[in-house]
Amino acid sequence: MNPFEEQIKQLRDGTIEKIEVSREQFFLFREAWLKQEDKKFFRGIASLNGDITYVYDTTIV
Repeated sequence: MNPFEEQIKQLRDGTIEKIEVSREQFFLFREAWLKQEDKKFFRGIASLNGDITYVYDTTIV
């Protein structure tokens, strides 16, 4: 099982506020993210060195 699947569920439920994804973990995260029906609500905020912070934002259209 992909370790990001549980974190994505927790982010959606509001249990956690964000998911930190390193450059090396991106494709593992992407694999879990692509399976989500509501993937458009996951907003990625780029950081230095290719790291990304994902938040769940339902205000995105």
